[in-house]
Amino acid sequence: MPLNEGPRQSGERRLSVNPFYGPANPVGDMAEAPPTHRLPDQPIAPATAHQLVRDELMLDGNARLNLATFVTTWMEPEAGVLMAECRDKNMIDKDEYPRTAELERRCVAMLADLWHAPDPAAAVGCSTTGSSEACMLAGMALKRRWTRRNADRYPGARPNLVMGVNVQVCWEKFCNFWEVEARLVPMEGERFHLDPQAAAELCDENTIGVVGILGSTFDGSYEPVAELCAALDAVQERTGLDIPVHVDGASGAMVAPFLDEDLVWDFRLPRVASINTSGHKYGLVYPGVGWALWRDAEALPEELVFRVNYLGGDMPTFALNFSRPGAQVVAQYYTFLRLGRDGYRAVQQAARDVATGMAGRIEALGDFRLLTRGDELPVFAFTTAPDVTAYDVFDVSRRLRESGWLVPAYTFPANREDLSVLRVVCRNGFSADLAELLTQDLERLLPELRRQQRPLTRDKQVATGFHH
Repeated sequence: MPLNEGPRQSGERRLSVNPFYGPANPVGDMAEAPPTHRLPDQPIAPATAHQLVRDELMLDGNARLNLATFVTTWMEPEAGVLMAECRDKNMIDKDEYPRTAELERRCVAMLADLWHAPDPAAAVGCSTTGSSEACMLAGMALKRRWTRRNADRYPGARPNLVMGVNVQVCWEKFCNFWEVEARLVPMEGERFHLDPQAAAELCDENTIGVVGILGSTFDGSYEPVAELCAALDAVQERTGLDIPVHVDGASGAMVAPFLDEDLVWDFRLPRVASINTSGHKYGLVYPGVGWALWRDAEALPEELVFRVNYLGGDMPTFALNFSRPGAQVVAQYYTFLRLGRDGYRAVQQAARDVATGMAGRIEALGDFRLLTRGDELPVFAFTTAPDVTAYDVFDVSRRLRESGWLVPAYTFPANREDLSVLRVVCRNGFSADLAELLTQDLERLLPELRRQQRPLTRDKQVATGFHH
């Protein structure tokens, strides 16, 4: 989460209380208007506090119109009720809430089966607060396995992790926090994600693993995990180095099993040691819940699993967080139970249909060039056509925001810093009707944008609130 620096001005500001907010003594409540950056001296009525907070939150963007986020912004009311009923359950207290713990175990088993674990009963996994924590856990397991195999050289030798430059920032954090060298495969030309052969060439005896992304956040494309494993098979045949693969399936691991069943990317590949996904993305659950699974117990070193005598029970735990609500795990089980394979397939196909249809309509406008078409993740990226010089993608993003649409514009990393794009994430709840409204708004803006003398963007780093 971003670090907050506190108030920027030394002068104290107080919230303004409307007389009608006070349920009993309007004038008194107005006189006791609370400060914004320190605890108030006296309590205020709950209705007053509620209204003050609600008034500020009205200035947030509409989550359903946020096409930057992959995170679920709509669930059925029944799921919301379940989550409210479980918000007071601490997920870590498995001895006190054994049924919640059982639902977590069932979710792990369902994912192990979905991802073709050789023996789903032998696969190990856990829930997390999201994919970032899940990636940290997977990275820790990769590093610990490497250090065990290289006990005679570590800590003298510095471990490294190979991945594409398009990885989510959590992997950069992992390398920083756990003192692992990040070896990044840059983008080249029209290739916007990891190249298997280039990744293999970066591997050596200090490589703890290679990360493959099933659904790049930059453009929605799948990385070729099977080709990556084949390239690493060749490395092992040539050098004897057995380098495992972790699949970051934050989004794609809950799309590909239903829409791309013939795509081999999961535990069917013997080199894939672990997989993570975000239950709160295409797993269709409100934030925050993620999942980390390992092929078998051997892939997760036992010394990383803590067995805690806590509140009367022996509890194995492997997580960075301790206390957290059980509501999201319960909601994940509800969604698995509610939809099943056919239901997930229908929901994800609907999202992909919206994405591909909208991408085609935007391409037909003539001002834009598609980088992807939404036919892998229900996500597509596009940039301005070569002959468009009056405006840029940042102008488009800024103008769409005037109508409430949050469409991110951003530049790509090395070696394509010259490329700036817009990206649209189509999630459950972003319907074909909403897609049509967005396309109409974009089309209506084009005449004005075309009349500009030049792009209005001066600093691309601050032109949008979206940053990878």
